[in-house]
Amino acid sequence: MECPFCRPPREGLLYENGLIRILLDAYPANRGHLLVVPRRHVERWEELGEEEKVALIRGMELAMEVLRETLKVEAFNVGMNLGREAGQTVPHLHLHVIPRWKGDSKNPRGGVRKAVLDLEDENLNLKERWERNRLKPDEMNTLREAFNKRGSRFS
Repeated sequence: MECPFCRPPREGLLYENGLIRILLDAYPANRGHLLVVPRRHVERWEELGEEEKVALIRGMELAMEVLRETLKVEAFNVGMNLGREAGQTVPHLHLHVIPRWKGDSKNPRGGVRKAVLDLEDENLNLKERWERNRLKPDEMNTLREAFNKRGSRFS
C-alpha cells in the first residue's frame, strides 16, 4: 500500500515546508479536521529528529491559528494515535487537529478520554457524517491561502 501521507492528493494538501505537511483528514471527525504529518516517512515518535518534533508542534499551532481565523473555531481536540493498538490506521506518524464548536457534540465532556474508554464516537459512526464534515472547494482554497500567507513564519 502506498502511503497517503508521503504522496498526498493535491486537493487535500493545504501547506508544506521542508519538514511537515498539513492535510485535510479524509475521514473528518468534524469540519476542518486537519493532520500535521512529517514529510519524512516515520511510524513512531522515537524515529523523529528534534527538529521534526518542533516542526510538528509549530504546524499544530499554525493549523489552529488558521482554523480559528477562517472557520471561527472555538476549541480543539489535538492528539496522536501512536501504534495500531492505539487506533493508528495509517503507519505514518500524524497529529490530528480537530476543530470544535459549542453544540457540535451531544456530550463533549471527556474529550480525548473517549478514545480509550471504548465509547461510541458520534462523529465517526456514519459515512454520511464524513461527507457532511468535508470542506467545500472554496473553503479549502480559503484555508490554503491562509496557510500560504502565514506559513513562512513557521518554516
